Amino acid sequence: MDLIKEEDKDQYKVQIYLYNGKYILKVVKDGFEQTFKIGETDVFGVEDLEKMITPELIEHSLKRFESMKNDWELVLTENKIEH
Repeated sequence: MDLIKEEDKDQYKVQIYLYNGKYILKVVKDGFEQTFKIGETDVFGVEDLEKMITPELIEHSLKRFESMKNDWELVLTENKIEH
Protein backbone atom coordinates (compact mmCIF):
# COMPACT_ATOMS: atom_id res chain seq x y z
CA MET A 1 0.00 0.00 0.00
CA ASP A 2 1.57 3.27 -1.14
CA LEU A 3 1.00 6.44 0.86
CA ILE A 4 0.13 9.15 -1.68
CA LYS A 5 -0.64 12.04 0.64
CA GLU A 6 -0.92 12.77 4.34
CA GLU A 7 -2.29 15.88 6.01
CA ASP A 8 -2.11 16.48 9.76
CA LYS A 9 -4.74 18.72 11.30
CA ASP A 10 -5.17 19.69 14.95
CA GLN A 11 -7.87 17.12 15.70
CA TYR A 12 -7.32 14.48 13.03
CA LYS A 13 -5.17 13.16 10.19
CA VAL A 14 -6.16 12.46 6.58
CA GLN A 15 -4.21 9.88 4.60
CA ILE A 16 -4.60 8.81 0.98
CA TYR A 17 -3.16 5.50 -0.16
CA LEU A 18 -3.21 3.64 -3.46
CA TYR A 19 -3.65 -0.12 -3.21
CA ASN A 20 -4.87 -2.75 -5.69
CA GLY A 21 -6.58 -0.27 -8.00
CA LYS A 22 -8.29 1.61 -5.19
CA TYR A 23 -7.65 4.84 -3.39
CA ILE A 24 -7.89 4.30 0.35
CA LEU A 25 -8.94 7.45 2.18
CA LYS A 26 -8.31 7.23 5.92
CA VAL A 27 -9.43 9.70 8.54
CA VAL A 28 -7.62 9.02 11.81
CA LYS A 29 -8.15 10.41 15.31
CA ASP A 30 -7.00 9.22 18.75
CA GLY A 31 -6.36 5.62 17.74
CA PHE A 32 -9.61 5.31 15.79
CA GLU A 33 -9.75 5.11 12.01
CA GLN A 34 -12.38 5.44 9.31
CA THR A 35 -11.63 4.09 5.86
CA PHE A 36 -13.25 4.91 2.53
CA LYS A 37 -12.33 2.82 -0.53
CA ILE A 38 -12.72 4.51 -3.89
CA GLY A 39 -12.03 2.77 -7.19
CA GLU A 40 -9.10 4.29 -9.06
CA THR A 41 -11.34 4.57 -12.14
CA ASP A 42 -14.14 6.29 -10.17
CA VAL A 43 -12.17 9.53 -9.84
CA PHE A 44 -9.82 11.49 -12.06
CA GLY A 45 -6.75 11.22 -9.86
CA VAL A 46 -5.78 12.30 -6.39
CA GLU A 47 -6.78 15.92 -7.04
CA ASP A 48 -10.35 14.80 -7.76
CA LEU A 49 -10.40 12.70 -4.60
CA GLU A 50 -9.09 15.61 -2.53
CA LYS A 51 -12.04 17.74 -3.68
CA MET A 52 -14.33 15.12 -2.15
CA ILE A 53 -12.79 15.66 1.30
CA THR A 54 -15.26 18.37 2.19
CA PRO A 55 -15.81 20.07 5.55
CA GLU A 56 -19.08 18.12 5.79
CA LEU A 57 -17.29 14.79 5.32
CA ILE A 58 -14.78 15.71 8.03
CA GLU A 59 -17.51 16.98 10.37
CA HIS A 60 -19.48 13.74 10.00
CA SER A 61 -16.32 11.68 10.48
CA LEU A 62 -15.48 13.55 13.68
CA LYS A 63 -19.00 12.89 15.01
CA ARG A 64 -18.56 9.18 14.23
CA PHE A 65 -15.28 9.23 16.13
CA GLU A 66 -17.13 10.49 19.21
CA SER A 67 -19.64 7.68 18.83
CA MET A 68 -16.83 5.15 18.36
CA LYS A 69 -15.06 6.45 21.47
CA ASN A 70 -18.27 6.25 23.51
CA ASP A 71 -18.88 2.67 22.32
CA TRP A 72 -15.34 1.68 23.27
CA GLU A 73 -15.54 3.31 26.69
CA LEU A 74 -18.81 1.46 27.32
CA VAL A 75 -17.15 -1.86 26.46
CA LEU A 76 -14.29 -1.07 28.82
CA THR A 77 -16.70 -0.10 31.60
CA GLU A 78 -18.87 -3.17 31.11
CA ASN A 79 -15.80 -5.37 31.33
CA LYS A 80 -14.43 -3.46 34.32
CA ILE A 81 -11.28 -2.42 32.48
CA GLU A 82 -9.80 0.84 33.70
CA HIS A 83 -8.96 3.41 31.06
